[in-house]
Amino acid sequence: MRRISKLTRVAVGVASLALAATACGGTSSDNGDSGGSKEDLGLAIAYDIGGKGDQSFNDAAFAGLTKAKGEFGYKTADVEPTEGETDADKEQRLASLARQGYNPVVGVGFAYGPAMKAVAAKYPKTTFGIVDSVVEGDNVASLVFAEEQASYLAGVAAAKATKTGVVGFVGGVDIPLIHKFQAGYEQGVKATDPKVKVIPQYLTQTAEEGGFSSPDKGKAAAEGQIEKKADVIYQAAGLSGQGVIEAAAKAKVWAIGVDSDQYRQEALAPYKDYILTSALKDVGGAVYTLAKSVQDDKPLTGTQVFDLKVNGVGLSDSNPKMAEVAGLTDAVAKAKEGVIDGSIKVETEQ
Repeated sequence: MRRISKLTRVAVGVASLALAATACGGTSSDNGDSGGSKEDLGLAIAYDIGGKGDQSFNDAAFAGLTKAKGEFGYKTADVEPTEGETDADKEQRLASLARQGYNPVVGVGFAYGPAMKAVAAKYPKTTFGIVDSVVEGDNVASLVFAEEQASYLAGVAAAKATKTGVVGFVGGVDIPLIHKFQAGYEQGVKATDPKVKVIPQYLTQTAEEGGFSSPDKGKAAAEGQIEKKADVIYQAAGLSGQGVIEAAAKAKVWAIGVDSDQYRQEALAPYKDYILTSALKDVGGAVYTLAKSVQDDKPLTGTQVFDLKVNGVGLSDSNPKMAEVAGLTDAVAKAKEGVIDGSIKVETEQ
């Protein structure tokens, strides 16, 4: 199979994938490193912290798996993480999927970095993918996103929507990846209205403490920000973000979702009227694109960048109330144009 190792940009549609409600799975006999099997096993994904049902990051990856399964008609697998697991546990999970014949095998989240590097070297005929991290390897595709660009647009929207002049940001874990969300958001707010105050808060210092998997922590953080007069809160906190959205809806202030169009998520339907918009990150599209490249016998490898220019990130407009906020739609459109043409440079650090 031909490998593509240069950095590429892959165009995918941000809102093209609908989340499926049922799980896909498959097993087969151990056939070594064949990169496939007689049973024609296909895409397998290993979830990040929070697992399936987060209505965000992991569910977006599952949407990509669902689309690949439907289009290519092969068996797939999706595997949950375990509480307190180690890199060795992740390595064993990825190796097991490769041995069974799944191809490609995708680790959903930067936490799979060390395990991916070790396993990919042992199974050179299998294509691996990792979301949100760069791992070097001839058979590894690093699926990374310009989260700061979508967050910039979210900041523009927040600055237009606030009535109190105070907006919040809740990050799941205090790590460089989530710093990108905060940096873009704050820049978008300040570029739109320098007088608006941004209150940032991180739930935990490490993922093991539950920053991405604790709705109660997200709810408490949002309630604290609302007490400080924040009337728009943007969350980049995985499953914890559901608590942020719940708190915002209860207080009748705006929440901004992340990764998936959370206005359309069934589990969040009771709160949808208060989800102003969502900063989109097409994890599902990236996962599907990798699966299709393997199916086409032209597997992608190297760093694959999904940004605003290729619709790899964006801002949703599902909530009709968004259009009722004076100047918001035009401001977001102008900002998007500026980011794409390069006249607006979005920072990745505060």
